[in-house]
Amino acid sequence: MIPAIVLAAGRSARMGRAKALLPIAGGETFLSRVIKTLIEGGVDDVVVVLGYEPEPIVADLASRGLAARYIVNENFDAGQLSSLVTGLRVIDRPGIEAALVTLVDVPLVRSATVRAVVDRYRRARPPIVRPVCGDRHGHPLLIDRGLFGALRSADPSVGAKEIVRAHASKAGDVEVNDEGAFRDVDCPEEYERLLRELDNFNDSTDLKSGETSAG
Repeated sequence: MIPAIVLAAGRSARMGRAKALLPIAGGETFLSRVIKTLIEGGVDDVVVVLGYEPEPIVADLASRGLAARYIVNENFDAGQLSSLVTGLRVIDRPGIEAALVTLVDVPLVRSATVRAVVDRYRRARPPIVRPVCGDRHGHPLLIDRGLFGALRSADPSVGAKEIVRAHASKAGDVEVNDEGAFRDVDCPEEYERLLRELDNFNDSTDLKSGETSAG
């Protein structure tokens, strides 16, 4: 089993409001879009890690009836690693092979990319699998269960990056034609630009499509 962890605990200080609840095309929010994409990509268990002001996000999730669980990281100000470890506590149990990890501020990744990452893991079993395009590395990131212990004991000031870099490999890098896997929306200017682009594309185009091929 390979569950998914969605990291959505931060204060969204640069954005000025909760990124999880930002509206996007089709009546979705960033968070609802991410959850639906993971489910469409074949993920059976999605855990959302919340932190700052979780109540309105929980209420929105409940109103949408999405098949996802959530947990609140009370120590979210300690950094993103603390939220990842919080998510690992929820999903780690006998039978778990690995975890998919993604961010709420990467809302446009495609379900085909999710499937491509999981398929690469099942075929080759690299400890880290990630979508790539040239020199760029995107989301979702797949982490083998054998690295969970290292993540739990990692330096919070450094986070998971050193562990990911140490175990990344060509075998685990999946070339994808999916700009959404690399599109991180952090501030109002980036959000407004994203909305303008979505308005200028129809349902079959790169940004709004939930389905396309992944290399």
